[in-house]
Amino acid sequence: MTDYPQQTRRSPEQTPVRVVQEVAEKVTRSVGQVIIGKRNEIRLVVLGLLCRGHVLLEDSPGVGKTMMARAMARAIGSSFSRIQFTPDMLPSDITGVSIFNQKSSQFEFRPGPIMAQVVLADEINRATPKTQAALLEAMEEHQVTVDGVTYRMNDPFFIMATQNPIEYEGTFTLPEAQLDRFFLKISLGYPTPEEELTILSAQQYQHPINNSQPVINVEELLAAQQAVLQIYVADEIKQYIVALVNATRTHPDVRLGSSPRGSLALFRATQARAAMAGRDYVIPDDVKALVEVTLSHRMIVFRQEIPPRRIIQDILTVTPVPGARVR
Repeated sequence: MTDYPQQTRRSPEQTPVRVVQEVAEKVTRSVGQVIIGKRNEIRLVVLGLLCRGHVLLEDSPGVGKTMMARAMARAIGSSFSRIQFTPDMLPSDITGVSIFNQKSSQFEFRPGPIMAQVVLADEINRATPKTQAALLEAMEEHQVTVDGVTYRMNDPFFIMATQNPIEYEGTFTLPEAQLDRFFLKISLGYPTPEEELTILSAQQYQHPINNSQPVINVEELLAAQQAVLQIYVADEIKQYIVALVNATRTHPDVRLGSSPRGSLALFRATQARAAMAGRDYVIPDDVKALVEVTLSHRMIVFRQEIPPRRIIQDILTVTPVPGARVR
């Protein structure tokens, strides 16, 4: 049976776990005042932010996807921009353009909305694949290239994209290469009747976002992102992650399984989840809790009637868990 290390006894303010916990709880509490009743979903978005990953929110219109991004940007005190994707949008509308200045006789770069620290890519699947492809370099390498010149993004750089279900009219399926660059894919879902009553009361006079203030600064967020990297992952846990990802590639109902980027995403996500839970080491439950949100959108199935969620559950059932004893 695998023995997981005990937490290192150090001063609370010095431990990476404490750094991550404080940032995660402050941001979650702040966003939770705007997005009612979705604490688990908020924590997943915070987890993606802590891992320097991008998050895709897929759900029906009106459930709070756009407001989630705005509240997150307010909470961390970063620059924010919103890109409203439409079918007639061009790649230069996202990355920016070089304009010739007649006075200086030189080209000047006019940055596009992608150059902010937190970017809301609203209804991303309403843009054509050509326009969506303009995000690929920015999402993976944190830079954009315009007219042969490369421009770096400022840290932190976080894209939160929203999309309506594919069945809605006027939408395009996201390319596999772009889906693979999203760290997590989550759904908010409808609120309960009690939560919806709370939403009505909270917005009777004004929206709670108007009173939202930064609860951390960029330096604190960057420190928390660095602290996540220090969480211990045993070799048995790494092997478990690789086994799960490989199982998506050999499952009979899957046409295209998860890429190695999916392994890295699941690996990093477990580190953040462990730290948010107060541990400086990862356990198998961290892996099992995050397999679906990190891998399901990286899989292409043969038949649409078989959702990736069901395949993930099948894989979890048959893949041995490290530390488990067979009776």
